[in-house]
Amino acid sequence: MGHSLVGPVRARRSARLLGVVLGAALVFTPAASAQLPDPNDPRVGLTPGLDDAGVAKEGLELTAHLNKPPGWFDPDNPGNFGFVNSDLAFQGDHAFVGNFNGFNVYNIANPSAPTLTTSVVCPGGQGDVSVYRNLLFMSVEEGRARVNCSLDANETPFRGVRIFDISNVETPEQIAAVQTCRGSHTHTLVTSKRDRSNAYIYVQGTAGPRPASQLAGCNDNPANGENPSRWRIEVIKVPLAAPETAAIVNEPRLFADETRIDSLQNAPQTPNHPSGMPWGPTPITDACHDITVYPEREIAAGACEGNGLLIDISDPARPKRIDAVADPLYAYWHGATFSNDGKTVVFTDEWGGGTSARCRTNDQLSWGGNSIYDIVHGKLKFRSYYKIPPVQTVQENCVSHIPSLVPVPGRDIFVQAWYQGGVSLVDFSDSSHPVEIGYYDRGPISASALVLGGLWSTYWYNGETFGSEIARGLDVYGLTPTDQLSQNEIAAAREVQVERLNVQHQDRIRWTPSFAVVRSFVDQLVRADEIGDRTLRKVNSFVDRAERFDERGQRWAAKATLTALAVQLRDDRHEELRDALFDLAREL
Repeated sequence: MGHSLVGPVRARRSARLLGVVLGAALVFTPAASAQLPDPNDPRVGLTPGLDDAGVAKEGLELTAHLNKPPGWFDPDNPGNFGFVNSDLAFQGDHAFVGNFNGFNVYNIANPSAPTLTTSVVCPGGQGDVSVYRNLLFMSVEEGRARVNCSLDANETPFRGVRIFDISNVETPEQIAAVQTCRGSHTHTLVTSKRDRSNAYIYVQGTAGPRPASQLAGCNDNPANGENPSRWRIEVIKVPLAAPETAAIVNEPRLFADETRIDSLQNAPQTPNHPSGMPWGPTPITDACHDITVYPEREIAAGACEGNGLLIDISDPARPKRIDAVADPLYAYWHGATFSNDGKTVVFTDEWGGGTSARCRTNDQLSWGGNSIYDIVHGKLKFRSYYKIPPVQTVQENCVSHIPSLVPVPGRDIFVQAWYQGGVSLVDFSDSSHPVEIGYYDRGPISASALVLGGLWSTYWYNGETFGSEIARGLDVYGLTPTDQLSQNEIAAAREVQVERLNVQHQDRIRWTPSFAVVRSFVDQLVRADEIGDRTLRKVNSFVDRAERFDERGQRWAAKATLTALAVQLRDDRHEELRDALFDLAREL
């Protein structure tokens, strides 16, 4: 973490990948003029409807949709908070969809025709889920929740993290329920190569503290009082051989300095939001909303209400703050996503709390969107803002939610949900100039009122993007080729297959050498006009010939052809293509 993480190779690659109009990128300077959404975007003016809304799309296609199961929606109020779909997790052939009413498990072995495997009714919201091997973890923060998953007021109240055994995914069984003082709005699964016997859960509780009469040790003391329940997170240690014994082992004070536990932002930087409206939420740091970990690099990024944090997790039970940043335009630091190399962080701002219209005509593109930071010598350095470009109606809750990486080789791309703002596909290879390269959007649920809905999460998993639709159910999206994303790049991304995905637990994406990967780098050079016609013809001829040799089982001939081509590519701009050719030759 002591090195500059924006080297010349990455900068050169970023410049050549995006030789096009920069869409809704916004570079921050103190004197930057207002940048407003585009009233002429194709997403403007879509017809309303719950199931039959108008659609605008580019580069994304809805390939499947499954409505919520019976008993998991209110037909009179599709946005009823008691049945809101929340976050997603994946393992094997299953998608786990959190809900304020519990969670649903879907079989996605055939993503074009997902099927419901089982439903677990266990109310308590938000119901965010993560999975690890035979375990599922679920966040609970509402006062109505009970340990036994009922709504019986005579049963023991519960706020914290539930643990289910999903060895038999058709019959999940709750085996532990770890109580916390502020409940669990979200949580983060943490694993470590230093400790393979345990998993850890970082608990982000944002509700008011419970009284000691309900849970011993809880209080609402001020920062200078005795062990206040605010200004901390909880760390749960989960012994993998005995997960039923999971317990809190630490309560790190990530916001502390040498003299006080509340050393970060304790009040908004201005009396009102830059829009002139009252702050909502209020950017005061007494909790983290979300923490995303990158265990291989032993770092985490915390979105902590009034601040963005960079965190050392080399000891997962004892996370320590490395750096903190604030932004006078941010209402609520909400989520974080690393680039695949861990050198860039995308933070999100949930201005309006996700339930309000915040993509209106006069809402600037620096409000309620993303801010992108590079990590330089262990410090977060601001590079740009990004927000979807279209004007949305006042009937559509719209603001940024957590991005998910799409594994296109040689590029940093994420897919991101914007509630009723739809899905946005963004290239942020150049962290100073993020570019939207695809989208899918539906019209508002209602033409006359804001009905809570849209996409809570859109995450890429093993070749498809899956969406947790707040009011409607489960969506599946496929990528389609455009002038900014080729069929070869899509094919290479689809080749990346992982065992599981919890978006707040980022594992490094690695590509197995393939002809699709090689051709992706060729397409990127063509797009940037960085390969001459004569060289391009030679490259295509050699690669096609090598693939024919490989298909006929003539591996040595294929290896020789690829190597012969690679050694002829001496232009520095062709470095990644040359490396991909050598990698494929070694793989064959």
